[in-house]
Amino acid sequence: MTEQATDVVAGVGVSSEGIVGLDEPKKMTREDWRKKKELEEQRKLGNAPAEVDEEGKDINPHIPQYISSVPWYIDPSKRPTLKHQRPQDEIEAQYSSIGEWYKRGVQEAAATKFRKGACENCGAMTHKKKDCLERPRKVGAKYTGTSIAPDEHSQLQLDLDYDGKRDRWNGYDPEDHQRIVEEYAKVDLAKRTLKAHKLQDELASGKLDHAEREHDSEDEDEDKYADDIDMPGQNFDSKRRITVRNLRIREDTAKYLRNLDPNSAYYDPKTRAMRENPYSNTGMNPDEVGYAGDNFARYSGATVTMAQTQLFAWEAYERGSEVHLQADPTKLELLHRSFKVKKEDFKEKQRDSILEKYGGEEHLDAPPRELLLAQTEDYVEYSRHGAVLKGLEKAVARSKYEEDVLINNHTCIWGSFWKDGSWGYKCCHSMVKQSYCTGETGIGINYTDCVPFEEGLMEPPEEEEPKSLLEMHRDKMMKEKKKKKKSKKNKKRGSDGSDSEDDEKKKKEKLKKALEAEDKWVKHIETIMQVDERKRPYSSLQEVKAPTEEEMEAFRMKRCREDDPMAPFLGQ
Repeated sequence: MTEQATDVVAGVGVSSEGIVGLDEPKKMTREDWRKKKELEEQRKLGNAPAEVDEEGKDINPHIPQYISSVPWYIDPSKRPTLKHQRPQDEIEAQYSSIGEWYKRGVQEAAATKFRKGACENCGAMTHKKKDCLERPRKVGAKYTGTSIAPDEHSQLQLDLDYDGKRDRWNGYDPEDHQRIVEEYAKVDLAKRTLKAHKLQDELASGKLDHAEREHDSEDEDEDKYADDIDMPGQNFDSKRRITVRNLRIREDTAKYLRNLDPNSAYYDPKTRAMRENPYSNTGMNPDEVGYAGDNFARYSGATVTMAQTQLFAWEAYERGSEVHLQADPTKLELLHRSFKVKKEDFKEKQRDSILEKYGGEEHLDAPPRELLLAQTEDYVEYSRHGAVLKGLEKAVARSKYEEDVLINNHTCIWGSFWKDGSWGYKCCHSMVKQSYCTGETGIGINYTDCVPFEEGLMEPPEEEEPKSLLEMHRDKMMKEKKKKKKSKKNKKRGSDGSDSEDDEKKKKEKLKKALEAEDKWVKHIETIMQVDERKRPYSSLQEVKAPTEEEMEAFRMKRCREDDPMAPFLGQ
């Protein structure tokens, strides 16, 4: 057996039956190896054509040999190929194509007579009686042979891959979109027809001439000129508003950082707007500061005029006039001026005609409506805190007391002068309230160095020399010694008196009360310590006071010392 196996391994070529032998490849000579390497280098450089596999496809020369070559123990006669690296058709799973989907609303033809094995209730072949979804008949189709229901359509069993299961347009019918396109085309055709009839009616009535009709034709200016396209933020339409964010350059100082006073101008973080001047309370001139609020920048110069002109351009464009603020500013300005003149003339004529027909010109000289009804139509804008933002000036805060009331010939009010902790009148420097004003004379008298007669008789006090720390300490010790001597003498003298007895009695009573309070406190602590710590009451809300001498003495008397040998017998 060993010799035969050795012969089979060492055998060369293919047998007569077509069985491939397991022969190892012959070793290449040094010259063949060198030529092979040179050919590989030339292929990598692109100077030589790439190697072709058995299917006629080029093999990338940069692919390593152990990937492109077929192992010798499988088939040494095969050329290098990448077929074994590609997905194999016999192994690869087959999925449904992109065009396959379930059919909706398909009904099969109904049978004319009952078939064997069909549903006994309705006569369909696709289910049994227990799975039938129709109403149970009094006499089933099996016995009547009439009104046999059509068979349900058997749907395809789709096997979708990963992307097919998650495709949101899977099974979409393009004809549905075609129906929508056709519907919009019909609506557009109806609009064009209606517009054509309207233009014909206006032309017949003489409201529109041929020149304007040619200019308004859709073939000429629908998509021909870019000037007709509205600029962002200029076409004011309530149905579609174009919002432009109010962004600032990052290098600029933020509005809310210009004045950190919380009582200054209000900053709205949502719209990034600060309408008032943030430097209004600082006394700075608005013309000198770099930023004086959005209202100052918005309503300065010709801003209001330009806004009115832009509004007129929108209204004129809606009425058929071809004007544009950026394209034809001169034409728009002239048209706006003529419009204002005609408008004023029309108002005057209308007013005169009404007064001439109905009269009542004397009623136009009536007092203003604000005086009659105590109401105005002035626009006032408030902030969320009630402060006036626009429309009226801030009202000055008034006191409930009378202000600027001058009495007794004073030119200043009481409290306008202050000196040495006292209030007075600034006009005469008088510190006496309700006094009569003495004017400049009173100021001169109050600032003289004259003193009263009684004070002049007294000798001026001698100034004491400053003492050192050592001398001050000695004086303090001497005073304490004198106090101790006096207290000892008083104790010896008053020991026999009735006052000392009363004091002793009071002290004893206080000490007795302190001992009772200490006993109650100890018992209270013992009861609290027996309660669970989660259910103990709070003691932080009690009033804390400094203990008295009697309470300290009671605490010392009741305190239990650990080193006391008689401590266990105290409670007995």
